Amino acid sequence: MNPNRWVKAHTVESIFESDVLKDALDREGIEFMIREHKDTAYDGIFILQKGYATFFVREKDEAAAQAVVRQVKNLPYVVFSKD
Repeated sequence: MNPNRWVKAHTVESIFESDVLKDALDREGIEFMIREHKDTAYDGIFILQKGYATFFVREKDEAAAQAVVRQVKNLPYVVFSKD
């Protein structure tokens, strides 16, 4: 095990999920790297195949990152109306 090696933590499906996960990982102090799959030359064609983006974390933080991902995925989806 190499604690400084980057490992795949999660692939998100949208920019909104990406923003929520970024915020959650930041709050936990987990260092991460994001690889977005959008490509302006191809008008986002790879998002359908690969998801919006993939999050990578240090191998030493993988378990903690997976716990954060589970928490984020279990958040209720709530839409507030201004009516």
